[in-house]
Amino acid sequence: MESILSAHEIGEGLPVLIIHGWQMEGRVEELDFEPIFSKTPGLRRIYVDLPGMGTTPASNVKDLDDIYLRLVQFIDSRLERSRFLLVGSSCGGYLARAIAQKYTEQVDGLLLRVPLIEPKDSMRDLDAFKPLVANEQLISSISTEDKTLLGNVLVQTPAYVEALKAKYEGIYLPAEKAADNKVLDPIRADPRRYQLSFSLDSENVKFFAPTLVICGRQDESVGYRDSLRLLELYPRSTYVVLDRGTHGLPIDETSVFEALVRDWIKRVNEWRGRMDK
Repeated sequence: MESILSAHEIGEGLPVLIIHGWQMEGRVEELDFEPIFSKTPGLRRIYVDLPGMGTTPASNVKDLDDIYLRLVQFIDSRLERSRFLLVGSSCGGYLARAIAQKYTEQVDGLLLRVPLIEPKDSMRDLDAFKPLVANEQLISSISTEDKTLLGNVLVQTPAYVEALKAKYEGIYLPAEKAADNKVLDPIRADPRRYQLSFSLDSENVKFFAPTLVICGRQDESVGYRDSLRLLELYPRSTYVVLDRGTHGLPIDETSVFEALVRDWIKRVNEWRGRMDK
């Protein structure tokens, strides 16, 4: 089994392992996190590409357990016994929770963005879509191609539509095209393969380092209510449900997202300072 994942490293200092979502790639995470991390000295950001995604070959992965094991091999070879921070988005958040559970003595902070909690689609607690700002005239003026691309548009204003389209065309579509869907689609379609074989919800494996959980109130993919149980598992967590927040947050308003990530970094530094004494 190959152990190496493609990864893009930026900066020097405390390692931050950043795990993207399903059919995505590390570059997707860079878009939203680099504007924040690049202004924070002393962080070595490691944006990985999971198997079958980005520039990492699938190498016959059969399920999420295989993908998790590739992450474990990557950490053991690249980070060894170093302390590090963990960031995960969507399915990457699900995997990050598993990594935090295994490396609890090394992980000094955990950030979960729109984390996947319920791998089984039928079990997710989701709300029906309803636009927050409706503008039928604007939506009717959008080309059929763009309507298919954008799907449900939560905030129907020109600025939001422009930002959403830029994110799709700039990073989501290229990532999806680069993904090895012959390998990935059967995993995603099988509820037994699209979940880890071990539980992440045991009361016996609480994670005590500073944690930030950012959910979207209008997230049509994973919702937000399923992640409420994380509050009990992560005693040092800040849990935020953002209004105007979809599964792709942030779209057009990044200031709150940046403030939350900066607060998490501050709490991590305080935690590390206390642990080092």
